[in-house]
Amino acid sequence: MRTSRARRRAGVSMAATLPLLAGALALGIPSAQAADPVPSGRAALAGTQPVWATGSADQGATAASTKVNARVYLAGRDAKGLDAYAAAVSDPQSASYGKYLSADQAQQRFGATQEQIDAVTKWLKSSGLTITGSTQHYISVSGDVAAAQKAFATQLRNYRKDNRTYHAPSKAASAPNALAGAVLTVTGLDNAPHQSTHEDTLPGPGAGFRNAGPFSSYYGQNVAKTLPDAYGTKVPYAVHGYTGRQLRAAYGAGKYTGKGVTVAITDAYASPTMASDAATYAKRNGDAAYKKGQYTEVLPAAYNSVDDCKASGWYGEESLDVEAVHAVAPDANIVYVGGASCNDPDLLDALNKVVDKRLADIVSNSWGDLEANETPDIAAAYDQTFKLGAIEGIGFYFSSGDNGDEVANTGKKQVDTPANSAWVTAVGGTSLAVGKNDKYQFETGWGTEKAALSADGKSWVNFPGAYTGGAGGGTSSTVKQPFYQHGIVPDSLAKANGATRMRTVPDIAAVADPNTGFLVGQTQSWPDKSVKYDEYRIGGTSLAAPVIAGVQALAQQAQHFPIGFANPGIYARYDSPLFHDVTDHPLGAKRDLAVARVDFANSVDASGGLLTSVRSLGKDSSLSATKGYDDVTGVGSPAPGYVASYGFPFRR
Repeated sequence: MRTSRARRRAGVSMAATLPLLAGALALGIPSAQAADPVPSGRAALAGTQPVWATGSADQGATAASTKVNARVYLAGRDAKGLDAYAAAVSDPQSASYGKYLSADQAQQRFGATQEQIDAVTKWLKSSGLTITGSTQHYISVSGDVAAAQKAFATQLRNYRKDNRTYHAPSKAASAPNALAGAVLTVTGLDNAPHQSTHEDTLPGPGAGFRNAGPFSSYYGQNVAKTLPDAYGTKVPYAVHGYTGRQLRAAYGAGKYTGKGVTVAITDAYASPTMASDAATYAKRNGDAAYKKGQYTEVLPAAYNSVDDCKASGWYGEESLDVEAVHAVAPDANIVYVGGASCNDPDLLDALNKVVDKRLADIVSNSWGDLEANETPDIAAAYDQTFKLGAIEGIGFYFSSGDNGDEVANTGKKQVDTPANSAWVTAVGGTSLAVGKNDKYQFETGWGTEKAALSADGKSWVNFPGAYTGGAGGGTSSTVKQPFYQHGIVPDSLAKANGATRMRTVPDIAAVADPNTGFLVGQTQSWPDKSVKYDEYRIGGTSLAAPVIAGVQALAQQAQHFPIGFANPGIYARYDSPLFHDVTDHPLGAKRDLAVARVDFANSVDASGGLLTSVRSLGKDSSLSATKGYDDVTGVGSPAPGYVASYGFPFRR
């Protein structure tokens, strides 16, 4: 289950498919396509002309009556200093490691000054734009095309993109030279697709879903003896859904429970039954009961884009995230921070709430989009938030995606964003085998090929079948390789897109395969018009991200102070027994693996018939989980000893 933001990857990988800047840790912002000079007395805002705004796609000038809504993000007092401090405070090898600032200290040292805010506001107003909002991060404006063009010294024109027409700057936007140090970037000058329509209420619970049986309660427990062989042997039925006890055992939780640590979860919208669902789930599945105040919510005053974002589809995402974190780290506090929509500005607002008030130590995010859809201006705004979080000791974890190399999904090999940011921990996915007595057996990289049972029940049709999904990964086209990946990520991956070493994802991994997935509980709407709680198996890197967030909460408890941005510490532990080195063939080079699965054709009961299939493991598009670092599982999954290693200075 991986929910998308502005361009919606809504939908979840369930048991079935349901309805930046300079420096070593920098984002490589492409230059504007045209070599148009910046007007005299002005400074270019790099990356504000989208790559799709080309001459061949030009459809003419944008109508003068078009309304433009934009955000001017503020660079703050010391943008370069923020980069350096965020890197130093996150690196265990640095003398500044762990010397975090409070939210107030971060704002005073690196935030925008009132003088900067006033000067930027005056400039925007003088151009004819109306100020619609202001925070310590940005000033939002609206106005007609003429005002926008005057403010940013670029013409807005219409361009054809993906068989639709959007407006965008014809060259990079700019700001007056006097404000060059105050303005980070401007977003919203292109409208592909950042526009929203406002609604104040959320829909009720989404359509119900249940798993059919037979199941295994642990991997290999119930073998499908009456079904055809796969890879020369009988295969087990998929697990009914792992629970916290099994995941804690698999990833070496030991005595740690996350006590004293707060995990934030950001998603769009908010399930109206989340608190009661979480309590019911914990009671039914052996997790610790929630203490008073252990689960809290921070929600926007109003929601928007409810239909476009398929709001009720996010409820299952929230349920998964909250229940998975609590299952792995039962004493950690959880604060759910809901976005007003699935659009970038609203999700950024949710992330900034965490940073501005330091609501949490760890932030789990199971949403994202394609790197090709990410414009450099938005990427710069996200990165500034991640860096501000880093200096406060806050770590951000993002699921890496559920479509492997994205070729089957988009026709182009690419990674997802914000997981591609050098300032976040990208979480990949595995297929996990937890055996009898909660014993860890093995993991493969998550990648599924599916073949249906033939009509006569004697064979699998076109075995091993079609690719249906897998952990996202690969090499970024826009983000340069960060220092913590130097010497660890092989050049065959880092240089996959050219001579320059680039950011490769993911960084770490955990269970994601919906066929070896997690049991989740949620109130849903059923065909008989009832609305009630039920449980089902679920997966996707939307599961892996909160599982790793929970593991990191355990590790922070062991460390006794915030881990913050985790990647330098994670990579420092690479190639040690602290990680399971996950490969696609853990039982031998010639031993392929699969599970059998039975689903309700109508998703809820047997009245519509049953669908039987075999799901192969370790088949992730063109990506492969290999010995050492790979672009399916990163450095691997946490092994026993990983959590405890944070309790003392780590030495190789």
